[in-house]
Amino acid sequence: MLITVLNVALGGAIGASCRYLIGVGVLRALGPTGFPVGVLGVNILGSALMGAFVVLAAHKGLTHLSPFVMTGVLGGFTTFSAFSLEAVTLFERGAYGQAALYIGLSAGLSIAALALGMMAARGVLT
Repeated sequence: MLITVLNVALGGAIGASCRYLIGVGVLRALGPTGFPVGVLGVNILGSALMGAFVVLAAHKGLTHLSPFVMTGVLGGFTTFSAFSLEAVTLFERGAYGQAALYIGLSAGLSIAALALGMMAARGVLT
């Protein structure tokens, strides 16, 4: 268990570092755009990589690498990839209502929670 946790931590450090470097690279290449181009790109790329890894790992017998790659690297790179995987998995199982609910609740409640956290922090600071 400890080895798995360390693998996840190492993968997370790699993924987060890659996300940061891509963000810096996009900012340098495009300048301030007022739109989160880097984050959008990372979310799309991370989701594509998650999808590819799930299929390849199952096909090649590499699922033992999932904690490092999926939870660690891709989770550190973008948590949106995990969200995307869960949503597609629900759709593939035919649980369309659950998938729609999951997508709506994840987006809506996460945004609301962020706003509430910001309001709470601002309240503490004033």
